[in-house]
Amino acid sequence: MTELRQRVAHEPVAPPEDKESESEAKVDGETASDSESRAESAPLPVSADDTPEVLNRALSNLSSRWKNWWVRGILTLAMIAFFFIIIYLGPMVLMIIVMCVQIKCFHEIITIGYNVYHSYDLPWFRTLSWYFLLCVNYFFYGETVTDYFFTLVQREEPLRILSKYHRFISFTLYLIGFCMFVLSLVKKHYRLQFYMFGWTHVTLLIVVTQSHLVIHNLFEGMIWFIVPISCVICNDIMAYMFGFFFGRTPLIKLSPKKTWEGFIGGFFATVVFGLLKTVRMYPFQIHSIALSTFASLIGPFGGFFASGFKRAFKIKDFANTIPGHGGIMDRFDCQYLMATFVNVYIASFIRGPNPSKLIQQFLTLRPDQQLHIFNTLRSHLIDKGMLTSTTEDE
Repeated sequence: MTELRQRVAHEPVAPPEDKESESEAKVDGETASDSESRAESAPLPVSADDTPEVLNRALSNLSSRWKNWWVRGILTLAMIAFFFIIIYLGPMVLMIIVMCVQIKCFHEIITIGYNVYHSYDLPWFRTLSWYFLLCVNYFFYGETVTDYFFTLVQREEPLRILSKYHRFISFTLYLIGFCMFVLSLVKKHYRLQFYMFGWTHVTLLIVVTQSHLVIHNLFEGMIWFIVPISCVICNDIMAYMFGFFFGRTPLIKLSPKKTWEGFIGGFFATVVFGLLKTVRMYPFQIHSIALSTFASLIGPFGGFFASGFKRAFKIKDFANTIPGHGGIMDRFDCQYLMATFVNVYIASFIRGPNPSKLIQQFLTLRPDQQLHIFNTLRSHLIDKGMLTSTTEDE
């Protein structure tokens, strides 16, 4: 028995059959725990005090709590003033501003991904991210131009060709980026590269798609742009005010500074604000209640989502663009969720068939097709009694 034990102890252990493949798997694509641990240990940008020196000197005698209150308040008033200025400048300027905000938000989120995985030196990551942003914007804005400026597009030959093959061109552009990504794969970093590929596409879904919906809402009328954004701004301000002065009960662990007092106070203040904005426009008053209710009850979850994202990567703000507020994405996390709701609300309860668009499409048909539609429509109107047989004979 002793001899058997000694033989087993000295007998070499056969290597597992998959040892080479297992080793290769660890090299080619690290495990999720390895990736997460390295991501957590990667250096992250530290938020610096970017408060203007003038405000620092003026508020130097205040505690950090009240200093932050005043900085946020002053910058909020400045942003509200800027909001009214761009509204005054008209829809075209608003669309340009929306595009600029979209690009800045995309940059902030992608930069976080780059900082987290910077040590891996992933090839072409930034180039491909911006290329996909260009492709998606080309697709969405091309669809919008074709939809809302159909007559102009049909009048110009180059635009008509681009409109006819727009989706094919968009798909081709995306395929080029897709192939570039596949060619950029490096043996040691497969999994991380696919992480970042997914990161880019989720960012495009959140930022670009919803900013495109803001443009669509704007085409439905300025009121569908001004009121929803104003409701979110009102809720953000009033929730902060109620929470600052009366907040005692924590609301959610993702945002420790958010309180139930601020959440409830912001809700009632936003609903009242929505009613006051439309007191002379009764048909829109019901819609305003729906918009303000969503902005105060569901809209904050966009902020909670952003807070969870920032906690996952141990950062305070997306960037330090606006002193006391963080980055542009910190200010627009709720606005994007609101824009999606407004677009769905309009499509479900407001928008109906558009005769002008039908006529535009009708005019692009061949004469024989137009005549067929005309005869079909005339027969239908005669059956409904809206045209008489005398009219038909004439």
